[in-house]
Amino acid sequence: MRTGLNADLGFSPADRSENVRRAGEVAALFADAGLICIAAFISPYRADRAAARRACKAGFHEVYLSADLQACEGRDPKGLYRRVRAGELPAFTGIDAPYEAPEQPQLQLETDAQTLGHSAERLLAYVLEALV
Repeated sequence: MRTGLNADLGFSPADRSENVRRAGEVAALFADAGLICIAAFISPYRADRAAARRACKAGFHEVYLSADLQACEGRDPKGLYRRVRAGELPAFTGIDAPYEAPEQPQLQLETDAQTLGHSAERLLAYVLEALV
């Protein structure tokens, strides 16, 4: 999304909201076509997730992939946390920009405490139980 449909957006609060809004609308189109769409986004604001839920109506299921900051920094393939710590990336979610954790997600995967495989198994089990 960031390199295509949302390439015109930055990381200001307004741009982050618009990024999630567009993603929610695209996911809603897939859901309306009868497809299961798993959209993975850093969505820092509860209000934006609520708007995505409204766009997808009953088809929206919030899955919260949680991890502590140390785990996120340790598995940073793009080197973004290093750049944040060097002062090159301002307003980074979870460091100097807010992150509002979901209050009641349908599923929470604690990715700092379980393997990728276990997280994927739990997500698949949830999808099969809740959606199929």
